[in-house]
Amino acid sequence: MELLKQRILQDGHIKPGNIIKVGSFLNHQMDITLLNQIGEEFRRRFASSNITKILTIEASGIGIATITAQHFGNIPVVFAKKSQSKNLDGELLVSRVQSYTRGTVFDIQVAHKFLSPTDEILIIDDFLARGQALLGLIDIVNQSGAKLAGCGIVIEKGFQDGGQIIREKGVRLESLAIIDSIENGIVHFG
Repeated sequence: MELLKQRILQDGHIKPGNIIKVGSFLNHQMDITLLNQIGEEFRRRFASSNITKILTIEASGIGIATITAQHFGNIPVVFAKKSQSKNLDGELLVSRVQSYTRGTVFDIQVAHKFLSPTDEILIIDDFLARGQALLGLIDIVNQSGAKLAGCGIVIEKGFQDGGQIIREKGVRLESLAIIDSIENGIVHFG
């Protein structure tokens, strides 16, 4: 998606450890026009699937997922919570995830009543680096018995192994911008 690539080059910032900061338009302050175009593109790429729900993880994926859901006919968005909450009750679907950016391990949780075997799920997230969050979300879909249509990622770090891990599992993965490398603070796309 060329517009997204241009925004990454124009407004993205590279931090030590090849961390890409896109908070000015994607996951802190959100450019709604861009997110709308991202949602349209995910709808185009998954048009042949009968998506009934979108699953994401708090917090950065929520805005992207909700706007994308509008393009699928205002289907529900479910997000995995990263911490125990008194609002979560009943049977929980839980998966353990290691965060690349935070360097921590935590459980993600979804109330089982929100995902059922009759659902066809599209997972949406902002970044894919090592794939741990995505693997946790895939695990939750599998636990629910729902069908996984695939995963939509806004920015994939192609120089890390997450995309390869997910694709080797036979999961359909659609990334809108794949960064092949970062050299001397310069982003290079595939």
